[in-house]
Amino acid sequence: MRNYWHSVILEKDYCTGCTHCLDRCPTQAIRVVDGKAKIIESRCIDCGECLKVCPYHAKGAQVSSIDALKQYKYTVALPAISFYGQFPLEYDMNTIFNGLLQLGFDEVYDVAHAAELLSVYENRILDKAQVNKPLISTYCPVITRLIQIRFPALIDNIIKLESPMEIAARIVKNRLIDEGYKFEEIGVFYLTPCPAKVTSIKNPIGLERSYIDEAISTEEIYYKIMKIIDKIEGNVPIQCATGKGIGWGRVGGQSYAMKIEDYIAVDGIEEVIKVLESMELGKLNSLDFFEGYACVNGCVGGPLNVENTFIGKNRIRKLSKAYGMEQPVNIDIELTAKNFEWDLQIEPMPIFKLDNDFRKALEKMAEIEEITQTLPGINCGACGAPSCRVLAEDIVNGTASIESCIVLYKQKK
Repeated sequence: MRNYWHSVILEKDYCTGCTHCLDRCPTQAIRVVDGKAKIIESRCIDCGECLKVCPYHAKGAQVSSIDALKQYKYTVALPAISFYGQFPLEYDMNTIFNGLLQLGFDEVYDVAHAAELLSVYENRILDKAQVNKPLISTYCPVITRLIQIRFPALIDNIIKLESPMEIAARIVKNRLIDEGYKFEEIGVFYLTPCPAKVTSIKNPIGLERSYIDEAISTEEIYYKIMKIIDKIEGNVPIQCATGKGIGWGRVGGQSYAMKIEDYIAVDGIEEVIKVLESMELGKLNSLDFFEGYACVNGCVGGPLNVENTFIGKNRIRKLSKAYGMEQPVNIDIELTAKNFEWDLQIEPMPIFKLDNDFRKALEKMAEIEEITQTLPGINCGACGAPSCRVLAEDIVNGTASIESCIVLYKQKK
């Protein structure tokens, strides 16, 4: 098994041990040890919640710089669909895409068009009677990894399709190889709104390897574009998506493009978890499709974006309407499993399992309950764990001690 690479990192020099991140982490992946936050990598799903709440900017994301263009003979920019929501509406999107050429890219591929193609293919999958419903979207990689870790019983409900960025990368790279370029000469750069997309490039789910080579934050590219926005020359036709594909940039856009009536679109990791819990209990078996996003309002809310998530959502909605939701999709590749479906099955990653031996796991569970009862139950975070129960789990697993509880320590004095 390959080592798992994480985009979210901790800058210890900036960390003050304030515990802001403890409570917001959806997989309890953060502890505070010796006055500094510590990320438990096996639990981290790179959702970026800690980036959003850290007041000291002690959490960051590992991304490439535009300087990486020099490493490749031919470079392609894949602007995330949420890129549409970052710029004021008075700027034409095709002009902005041409600005990417001016920054040094040799080509730009409109990822929103790949989303349109995927919408058409997804509809065919949904019509099959034998699929497990509700089908779960893989557009947000945070949700897919969350299911692997916390809701493994729902893995068979995941729709086994590549994301628009991977479909776009495969299309453009295969074409360039046919034109005579070698695979390693082509640098495909995704302009990412979030760290989870970067992680999914390094650790692709369902694929042997990603066709994307590098990821640059939307933030870096945005400021470079704005510096030259009024000096962009040329008008190469690049923007080709209709409102169906552009709408994927906000929550609910995927389901709307697929014309699904019985769906749930949920944004915000905490709300997604609540719905997945209901789904796991079999309460949503009649539902056709579930579209979940870690970020509020979908990908326009990604922590590596620039614009306010609600302003970005508004722009995406207006642009979807302006470019036409009823326009026919230009089907320019074969709608086959080879072009859209995963190569590999995914496996559960049950990091919350107490022990492989069922009897020992029950014993540990009983011990956790016993220790939890002795703790104050105020979930203050002073011990460095997000809650009293998590501290009890850490004690049973040998990574903490009962003396870590400050409240109990003071009561004994």
